[in-house]
Amino acid sequence: MRWALVKVCLAVTTMVVVAFAVPLGLVIREMARDRAFSNAEREAAAVAPALSITTDRDQLERVVASAGSDAGMAVHIPASGDAAADSSKAEGSGSDRTEPGGTAAVDLGRQRAADADIATVRRLGRASTTEVPGGSTLLQPVALSSGEIAVVEVFVPDAEVTNGLATAWAVLAGVGVALIVGSVAVADRLGVRMVRPAQRLVEGAHELGEGKLGARVPEEGPNELRLAAVAFNSMADQVVQLLANERELAADLSHRLRTPLTVLRLNAASLGDGPAAEQTRAAVAQLEREVDTIIRTAREAKPQTAAAGPGAGCDAAEVVRERMAFWSALAEDEGRKVRVAGVDRPVRIPVARADLAAALDALLGNVFRHTPEGTAFAVDVHNGEDAVIVLVSDAGPGIPDPEAAMARGRGSGSTGSTGLGLDIVRRLAESTGGDVRIGSSVLGGTEVRIWIQLDGRAPVRRGHRGPVRRRRPGKLVSTFNRPRSLP
Repeated sequence: MRWALVKVCLAVTTMVVVAFAVPLGLVIREMARDRAFSNAEREAAAVAPALSITTDRDQLERVVASAGSDAGMAVHIPASGDAAADSSKAEGSGSDRTEPGGTAAVDLGRQRAADADIATVRRLGRASTTEVPGGSTLLQPVALSSGEIAVVEVFVPDAEVTNGLATAWAVLAGVGVALIVGSVAVADRLGVRMVRPAQRLVEGAHELGEGKLGARVPEEGPNELRLAAVAFNSMADQVVQLLANERELAADLSHRLRTPLTVLRLNAASLGDGPAAEQTRAAVAQLEREVDTIIRTAREAKPQTAAAGPGAGCDAAEVVRERMAFWSALAEDEGRKVRVAGVDRPVRIPVARADLAAALDALLGNVFRHTPEGTAFAVDVHNGEDAVIVLVSDAGPGIPDPEAAMARGRGSGSTGSTGLGLDIVRRLAESTGGDVRIGSSVLGGTEVRIWIQLDGRAPVRRGHRGPVRRRRPGKLVSTFNRPRSLP
């Protein structure tokens, strides 16, 4: 594209320069010729007053010498009176003759024009130019006092006609070349301005194709290329988001495997001793390590929060009852006390059923995984006018650093957690405009509060520590410090 623009500009500028330079060169040549003949006319006009006064040779020679053109000027005065009648006889003698009642013909200077041309000018009475060897002559008629017509001949050499013409043409050619070079340089810069953004767009596409998801294109250049760059960057952002969503989905699905793995691990622990039991426990441990590896690999991408689609929602009370029925069987095997509250009536929330079940499984799985056997836990659902709070609390050792636990990928340190469970819960709450907080429960351990917004406000980020505060009294109150007892 760049070379094509340069060639087009070169062709157009060359045609324009030729179209103007050639006629201008011809005009300059004509101007030089007119200047030379104008000077010759001025020299002839300087002699005319003297011819109208006298025809004496000596006086005329002095006038011609004073004009400074004695080498290139000639004066031809015809004979008058009786001398004119005998002029044909006097031509053979080669000298001027004076006859009674007239004057002889007088010729001053070197004659270059032909006699026929001089006679024609004398007869017609108007100036004329004629070609002679080495240049041209100007034949200027002058009327004498005797009524005869004298002819002043001024020689104009070719060097004078072309004087300064070569310099003018050289300057004209230089200006034309400068215009062509300048136009080519401007076209090249314009081509670079157009080609460089296109090259960056191509390079960005190659980098994105090679897997460099951070490749972006500067939005510069002509309007069309800027729009193309904007579209490319938007496409790249969309690709990154789609890949991140896929990895999040893979991580979430992998994390959901932790629930049945927890059951398998607990059941394997109750198998007793023996080779088969040890092999079963080893296989479960190996499976847990593989699932953890999948989760860590899949969660490398930045998480993307996705709100529930139109019409999505479920009955939180029903989901809590269903999941607690599942986990209660395991809790009974381990001697854990369980309490469920607030699920005696429907509680609609704008969250998909599967997502809420995954969040509950993640929190309850953490209770079984990170607290000793016999540790009690509880799930409470509080329904308000514009929000629903789900509280999952336990009587375990608690979380020493809630901020670190909520940070994706940092987990809980020595516990070996992937940290994805709390992130699933956080994204679920933030998709509705709510949030997640971690605090101390009245059972002595950890309490995780899931705030699910019902009025569809934009997602907000709140702190993860401290008690729950409501702006309006009479709504949902803090349960972190409220006394409770297990049945």
